[in-house]
Amino acid sequence: MKAVQLVRRVAWQLWLPVVLVALWWVVSAGSTDFYFPPLADIVDSFRENWLFDKVGSDLVPSMRRLFFGYLGALALGIVAGLLLGVSKGLATALNPVLEFLRALPSVAVIPIMVLFFGLDEEMKIATLAFVGFFPIMLNTMDGARSVDTQLRDVARSYHVSFKDRMLSIYFPAAAPQVFAGARIALSLSIMALALAEMIGTPGGIGHNVLAAQRAYNTPAMWAGILLFGVIGYVLNWLFLRVENTVLSWHRGMTAVGR
Repeated sequence: MKAVQLVRRVAWQLWLPVVLVALWWVVSAGSTDFYFPPLADIVDSFRENWLFDKVGSDLVPSMRRLFFGYLGALALGIVAGLLLGVSKGLATALNPVLEFLRALPSVAVIPIMVLFFGLDEEMKIATLAFVGFFPIMLNTMDGARSVDTQLRDVARSYHVSFKDRMLSIYFPAAAPQVFAGARIALSLSIMALALAEMIGTPGGIGHNVLAAQRAYNTPAMWAGILLFGVIGYVLNWLFLRVENTVLSWHRGMTAVGR
């Protein structure tokens, strides 16, 4: 019974993408438009570049940058969010600075990152960490502030240490919103990766998309764009699997189904 339900759910999720891809394949077949080549040509370029030739030289470095940048945003965002959620005074003092930095678009941040970190790996990773930091921090802060006042008072009256309060009270309470912010940050980090790789030292998916556009290699350009979409979809799917596992206790407590 579970297998049948799984097949139905997967089929319901995939039928529209399959129909759209099939429609794109049929409509674009025989196209002579420079900007919209046949999907068959795009698939051939995708297979040639991203399944064989450029996996080690470009795909792996991009995933490494995404991993370290996102990991940095996750660590800094959770720690800062918990501290700001616990201390209203600190949050009030830092709020103008944080709001100013949060309003900066990632495109405008890249020249600053180049100024401080140069054109190499450090600039790209720092850009991703900066872009992903704020959604995680803000959601974690809101989650930490949602802790019941009576629970806080009980912890103080029993002289629970600051570390234990963070790990046993505030972080579990903020966990659902931490995951919400982390999911947003993941999408933003992928977009920032594309922008950061178009500047600086060669290498990476974003650099290949820009190089293909400059060389008027439209199928390769579209192949790189599709790869970003595939990466985003796969990572989001994996993220949801992890979230469902980690937050199973929360869904049980709140009587929310999967």
